[in-house]
Amino acid sequence: MSVIIDGSAGVTTNAGGSVNPSTNVEGINFSCRAWVSFDGTKDTTGAVSTSNTNRLIRGSGNVASVLRNAAGDYTITFTTAMTDANYCAIGTTGPKGSNSETFTIFAYTSSSAVRVQSHSGAALLSDAANLNCAIFR
Repeated sequence: MSVIIDGSAGVTTNAGGSVNPSTNVEGINFSCRAWVSFDGTKDTTGAVSTSNTNRLIRGSGNVASVLRNAAGDYTITFTTAMTDANYCAIGTTGPKGSNSETFTIFAYTSSSAVRVQSHSGAALLSDAANLNCAIFR
């Protein structure tokens, strides 16, 4: 069952499980296909590491791994690939010390992975402890 919130119609449900937005696109489900919350400062053992190894995943769905390519540069690999590389990826991060952090989707690598970057307040690539990414298709 899906829930539809429409400012003019209120909240409605659809027992068929399809989403019916105001554009009347029936039977299409625009949902999150993958997500991950990871620590860019730690490896899979939980140890702080600057090695280019897989990162500590706190929680995820349809994500096999997060590889550190360089400081603040990561590749998120999907467990099950997207149907193509035409997906939407969004990211968030928390503050790191006195610098604010920003999260950028760097490159849609392929249907099986996306490359993302974390920047410090000075726009330099840097590892961050609280990185989150969601992929919609």
